Amino acid sequence: MNIRLQQQNPTIGDLDKNFSLIEKAIVSAESAGVDLLLFPELATCGYPPLDLLRHQSFLDEVYAMNRAIADLVSETTVIMGTVTPNAEATGRACFNGALVLEQGAVKDEIHKTLLPTYDVYDELRYFQPNDRFQCVTVGGRKIGVTICEDIWYNYSDPQYLIYDVNPARKLVESGAEIIVNLSASPYTRNKPEGRLKMLRRHTKDLQVPVLYVNQVGGNTDLVSDGDSLALDGQGKVVGRAPMFQESFLDVQWQDTQLSNKAKPSASVPPVSEQQFRCLKLGLQDYLSKTGVTDRVILGLSGGIDSALVACIAKEALGTDKVLGITMPSQFSTTGSISDSEVLAENLGIEMRQLAIEDIYEAFTHTLGPLFEGTNFGVPEENLQPRIRGTLLMAYSNKFGHMLLNTGNKSELATGYCTLYGDMAGGLAVIADLYKTEVYAISRWLNEDYYGREVIPDTILEKSPSAELRPDQKDSDSLPAYGVLDGILKAYLEQQYDAKEIIAQGFDKETVIRILSLVDNMAYKRAQAPPAIKLSSKTFGPGRRWPIVQRWTQNRR
Repeated sequence: MNIRLQQQNPTIGDLDKNFSLIEKAIVSAESAGVDLLLFPELATCGYPPLDLLRHQSFLDEVYAMNRAIADLVSETTVIMGTVTPNAEATGRACFNGALVLEQGAVKDEIHKTLLPTYDVYDELRYFQPNDRFQCVTVGGRKIGVTICEDIWYNYSDPQYLIYDVNPARKLVESGAEIIVNLSASPYTRNKPEGRLKMLRRHTKDLQVPVLYVNQVGGNTDLVSDGDSLALDGQGKVVGRAPMFQESFLDVQWQDTQLSNKAKPSASVPPVSEQQFRCLKLGLQDYLSKTGVTDRVILGLSGGIDSALVACIAKEALGTDKVLGITMPSQFSTTGSISDSEVLAENLGIEMRQLAIEDIYEAFTHTLGPLFEGTNFGVPEENLQPRIRGTLLMAYSNKFGHMLLNTGNKSELATGYCTLYGDMAGGLAVIADLYKTEVYAISRWLNEDYYGREVIPDTILEKSPSAELRPDQKDSDSLPAYGVLDGILKAYLEQQYDAKEIIAQGFDKETVIRILSLVDNMAYKRAQAPPAIKLSSKTFGPGRRWPIVQRWTQNRR
């Protein structure tokens, strides 16, 4: 049996476009003599459709699309992830399901069993869970079809839920000779390694081959990475599709053996490259799928964060679609301007300069009577990013460029960002990258991607500073970023408490101060633009921390 794993990039709610993608894949598979064509989870409507599923008119259009796709099928059997109706009088209106299509008809229907309600997921809000396990028959062979979370069972790390049923095992017990999984799984830093480990565990436990087909592409903050996989019954990788691009993987299944006679398997790139490609695709798809604009603007500060965002934007959109604006104040160093100029020249993007010293003086003069008798402090410092944010948004409104936010996760976690200032933007490109990761990707870009010094070494080597007062350094009020990021990762991603983090060797007072900052800055993050997900715990829908709460004050 010739099987194709179709790794596609759907757009949520764009049913016409998604239909065209599916139609093209079916035509190609039938002309290539494919016996079984596998599509990802919710290939018809895109993932996650969220409250679109609350509208019966939307569901009806998806159901009509299901029937239209069935009409396309002739020689090739298709298994396609989609929404299907729940005909029962009780429960939720629909299933996260899959259809088996043969010769113009729906031959069978499968429903997702494990509906995640952790991190960014809330599927039990919309879908009715499956409670029946039956194989489907294709070409006389019994196939067990699972959908995304069904294959993870209790194998995920970190562990969010403990399930009492293993769908894949249930299907093997029902006679499945192979397990198929249709996914729309978003990328995180450790996902490729964890995914392969999980699939190998299934093959070891169940002694059957596993085929895993994953969606690719960005939808708002989530970017699915593809990385579709075929493993034989001993856990050997027979085929692997590339990450972050539309593709397909062809394998042959004969007797109990799985083989790949086509192109060699794709390799998994290093983490810095994975993250860069994820952010690049996320930005591309955010603009193209929303249709807001194809041009962006960002503030170039001469620092590492804006330098990395400028590189991502240039590679995602092209040199003529990116504008950088540098906005020096009386506190800016000469290097901040010159470093931005060199960066812009190296990237080939346009750069303009708007001095804000006079605007800043006008603001402080106007506020003078109200601030009389007080010392220079955070309010005066924050005037600068707010002025810059106003100027950038004015240009954005006037000429249709979307403003890219350039803040990183370390700053966002601790509140070292200014509401209505440097937190402005339509998309927070690197808001799920710790500062240490920003440096790692920037060095990778110079050394491996560009093969030359595009981000100036002066930017990579200078001490990080917001330059909001004379001789300011981030280290004046924050621990070194290597220490800070270690604490943040332990707290946010490993979900350790203060005692556990201190036991790792971190200073007690530093840990308590940083954790209190993280928890007390929830009100700021609630007003931040969407951030492209890169980690197992991203600020936004994945971390629902109450703004009004007092528990952190008792942390000691």
